[in-house]
Amino acid sequence: MALLIILAALVIGKALYWFFGNVVKALTKKTKTKLDDIIIDMVEEPLVFTITLLGVWYGLRTLTFGETFQKWLGIIFQVLIVINVAWLISRLFDSILKQYLMPLTEKSETDLDDQLLPLVRKGTKAIIWIIAIIVALNNAGYEVGPLIAGLGIGGIAFAMAAKDTISNIFGGFTIFTDKPFMVRDRVKIEGFDGSIKEIGLRSTRLETLDGRIVTIPNSTFTDSPVENVSSEPSRKIVLNLGLTYDTTPEQMQKALNILKEIAEKNKDIEEKVSIAFNGFGDFAMNVLFIYYIKKESDILDTQTNMNLEILNSFNKNKLEFAFPTQTIFTKQV
Repeated sequence: MALLIILAALVIGKALYWFFGNVVKALTKKTKTKLDDIIIDMVEEPLVFTITLLGVWYGLRTLTFGETFQKWLGIIFQVLIVINVAWLISRLFDSILKQYLMPLTEKSETDLDDQLLPLVRKGTKAIIWIIAIIVALNNAGYEVGPLIAGLGIGGIAFAMAAKDTISNIFGGFTIFTDKPFMVRDRVKIEGFDGSIKEIGLRSTRLETLDGRIVTIPNSTFTDSPVENVSSEPSRKIVLNLGLTYDTTPEQMQKALNILKEIAEKNKDIEEKVSIAFNGFGDFAMNVLFIYYIKKESDILDTQTNMNLEILNSFNKNKLEFAFPTQTIFTKQV
């Protein structure tokens, strides 16, 4: 009788496996979502194992064994059930991660999420199996309190020994979630000015304007201010032009008009321009010229074109730039 019950459980399990593979999967493929396909694909094997396990347990229960054997038999089945549940949860988590999260990380520009995802995947699966082992040992009658306490003390010791590494990993996770910058962005931090070349799990590589690679721990980005130069909407340029004191009011007005015309003609300059005759210096009359270069424009080329245009226009209209001079008066006695 016990053998027949076990064989019947095996047959039912095999029939269910065929039913899921040929009937249920065919139905789920017709739906728009892939979640039901994932659930059916991941559940079928643990479910078949559960039915087989229950059939074996019920078949053996019809037989008469000693008290010790029955006790161990119950413990073994409890452990197997816990392991089967952990197997099911681990398979579901792994499949959902591959189906939904991995495509998102492949589309992103940074490599940090590609490095974090395997770590999260392995860490979560490890936690699932550790909890399953603890529950299985508890069901088997073992005292798990000292084991949990030991794991807690060991975790604290490990965290203290690897606090810098953990800090950098959390720093990388902060960069990934907050996104203060992306790869190829120009940033300024801790006296370094350059473009982000690579965002890693522990550190970030920055190429300075001199072409040198600087490796910066990720924790530095969470503890220090970061200036993202690439995020500026436009580049502000401030020019302080000095004209000689021989300049007449008419010439000064002409200079202001020339600067306004130059800014209006240049397509790389935004409309917001500030021009003013803002002071009398020690050796020059000061003209303030503020303009903004559009983000998509080349900054150096635009500055060069603007400066050349100013120089040519001022020379053409005989507007002289001042330079430091001194007039010395001598008195004869």
